[in-house]
Amino acid sequence: MTDPKETINIENVVASTGIGQELDLQSVAMDLEGADYDPEQFPGLVYRTQDPKSAALIFRSGKIVCTGAKSTEDVHESLRIVFDKLRELDIQVEDEPEIVVQNIVTSADLGHQLNLNAIAIGLGLENIEYEPEQFPGLVYRLDGPEVVALLFGSGKLVITGGKEPEDAEKAVDKIVSRLEELGLLD
Repeated sequence: MTDPKETINIENVVASTGIGQELDLQSVAMDLEGADYDPEQFPGLVYRTQDPKSAALIFRSGKIVCTGAKSTEDVHESLRIVFDKLRELDIQVEDEPEIVVQNIVTSADLGHQLNLNAIAIGLGLENIEYEPEQFPGLVYRLDGPEVVALLFGSGKLVITGGKEPEDAEKAVDKIVSRLEELGLLD
């Protein structure tokens, strides 16, 4: 049997940073090639990088959120590109602005069909939400690591709320161990 940890795949890394000053987004949008800015639709300017692929959401406050990256390295590289583009527009950006990973979304596969009704009963109602009429997955809140796992009948998982890639591995270990204890992973 494949170790479920070997199936973990990072789907999205969200991180935030800032340049410590307000920006005139209208003027940045006109000077920054490829920028999308439509304040009627969204209050931030959207700048997409291609390699690595991500989107930087740049706000008037100078805050920047990077989303869509597939690794923490890609987040740093994408934001380095954004900082360089802003510097080219004569916007002051310090050498190494702090970048904080807010959320890592991963997927994994337990390699077994899951009986979500039995899991809901076994795990206890205080840590889970399961309303199959509303959503086909079982929502399982773990407290070490502090993540939320969505379990699906197919055996697939989505883990969100991690701050580092290891959080997903710890969560998968914990889920597998709990389901084995309950005899629900055969």
